[in-house]
Amino acid sequence: MSGDSDTLFRILADPTRRLILDLLAERGPQTVGQLAAEFPDLVTSGISKHLMSLRAAGLVCATRRGRQQIYHLESDAFAAALSPWIAKYERYWSTALERLRALAEKGHAKDQRLSKKNVRKRRPK
Repeated sequence: MSGDSDTLFRILADPTRRLILDLLAERGPQTVGQLAAEFPDLVTSGISKHLMSLRAAGLVCATRRGRQQIYHLESDAFAAALSPWIAKYERYWSTALERLRALAEKGHAKDQRLSKKNVRKRRPK
């Protein structure tokens, strides 16, 4: 794994940072104060430090609105940062996904056949 991947995984290993990312994904752009309100055991400056790490990794970015910084996810950064690492393991899960697809399609076809059969039974003679 490259140094960039190591840094990214080190940053993502922190549960507070992951929760910050989750909050931004679920709620959209947030101020430091809004994010800090979700962490009653941490001071706002602690959240700011986590946000600085996430910004340094390119996972979030901030825009200034008046005196406040509004943080939001940098979605392309996730794909760019994780794709090379995930690609190494694609062969292990792509086969499983193909099997799952085949089972789903087989089940769907069976459901359609049963549905048609039930429709024929219900028709008045």
